[in-house]
Amino acid sequence: MSTKRKNASGKAKSRPKSRKVEYDEEDISSEHDSEVDDAEAGSNADGEDAAAEDTLADVANMPELPAPEGGWGKPGTLLMCGLTNWEMAGRKAPPKGVKANVGRSLWTPHTFKNLNNARIRLIASGPAASHSIVVTEDNRCLAFGRNDKGQLGVGDTKRRDEPTEVEALKGHTVIGASCGRNHTLFLTSRGIVFAAGDNKLGQCGVGKNDPCIVTATKVKYSGPPIVKVGCGAEFSMILDIKGGLHSFGCPEYGALGHNTDGKYFITNTKMAFHYEKVPKRIVLYVERGKDGHAMPLDRVEITDFSCGHYHTVAIDSKNRAFSWGFGGIGRLGHNEQRDELVPRLIKFLEPPSRGVRAVYCGSTYSIAINVHGSALMFGQTKRTGEANMYPKPIQDLSGWEIRCVGCSQTSVVVAADDSVIAWGASPTFGELGFGEMRKSSTTPMEVKALEGLYITAVTCGLSHTLMICRDDTEEERAKINKLQVYSV
Repeated sequence: MSTKRKNASGKAKSRPKSRKVEYDEEDISSEHDSEVDDAEAGSNADGEDAAAEDTLADVANMPELPAPEGGWGKPGTLLMCGLTNWEMAGRKAPPKGVKANVGRSLWTPHTFKNLNNARIRLIASGPAASHSIVVTEDNRCLAFGRNDKGQLGVGDTKRRDEPTEVEALKGHTVIGASCGRNHTLFLTSRGIVFAAGDNKLGQCGVGKNDPCIVTATKVKYSGPPIVKVGCGAEFSMILDIKGGLHSFGCPEYGALGHNTDGKYFITNTKMAFHYEKVPKRIVLYVERGKDGHAMPLDRVEITDFSCGHYHTVAIDSKNRAFSWGFGGIGRLGHNEQRDELVPRLIKFLEPPSRGVRAVYCGSTYSIAINVHGSALMFGQTKRTGEANMYPKPIQDLSGWEIRCVGCSQTSVVVAADDSVIAWGASPTFGELGFGEMRKSSTTPMEVKALEGLYITAVTCGLSHTLMICRDDTEEERAKINKLQVYSV
């Protein structure tokens, strides 16, 4: 790998300056709730009285989504590296009343003994998350990690160091999942979304004021079947089969894409947010001219998206890329740091020559894979230095056939060909898998421990990485058996 990677201009700006006004932490926006038209929003906005608990029988007659070729994910062996002290990830001390576990850092990829040799076909986490979801070959949905807000959906708020089955999803085939800071979305093969965890800002989308949803609960939505879910730190996105994108949760910085940041004043010095408690469809996509004038775009059909902490990047059926939310340090790719309240076309990635086929978002950065297979990064992975204010090629990945990308707080893990490539600035906690002697790297490096192994899927949490490793042949299984074993 190259020992030097170029960065772009743009001064670092990770967060806005502290406000002088006081923000109300409670959701008191009920009297300001917007009237949502079901036909436009694709959501059920009838209010709490209409929110009955759904049983398996309620959805048994709904048709299954067409499975992709090869089924809902190719099963393989689960590998993990990074910090397993779930309560301490991203914290200086555990919350009051929460006892930190003594989990260690796994500096190289480990197999997971507590799965009892179960093969895994789906893994999910998120750049703000200290918990993860895995689904086995026989369709058991398992959750582990931090659970102080009930984000594992297992019915309580006790941390799980060992993967634990989500009982509420028994009988459902989970085909997708995503993890926010303290909440989780689960997607079933019938296009139904379940949520669990912190709901103080409406990010679970259940239409209730409950601060925590400890059991996986059906999201209050009645539009076309959902085909993908995603979580920001404190907001959620779901994509329907017709290309409509729906959002809910905290609207700060315009993260929901509804042309507002949701702020309003309660008093002269006290401010609050209007939280979206049920999914609401994003209806406006724009292109900005050189004069800054926004022109609406018609017939935008979203096919894929990814969420960072406070921003989202999506691509449509024409391979165009849109971004919105917090614009600090160039993570939106528009060569400026303004927040975008509605999805804005990224001109630097405009087709046909520069169209996008996949997007991945970390905490403060975004990575796009264009139609030619090249990777471009915008934003900033390091905590210091200059940022990429618009998409720039990651030169060290040139020539690699990129399969999937995992984005963490400041780390990136890429599965390409028969290798895994990773980089991330210090401090890291093992999520790069380099080993204890080389904990971090600001430039892409191959993970030597995985040399010759074929990784089919990768996802990153706040300080950990999960991978699915192909185990079809005796040779592959022999290499996997040489890896260290993690046991709770």
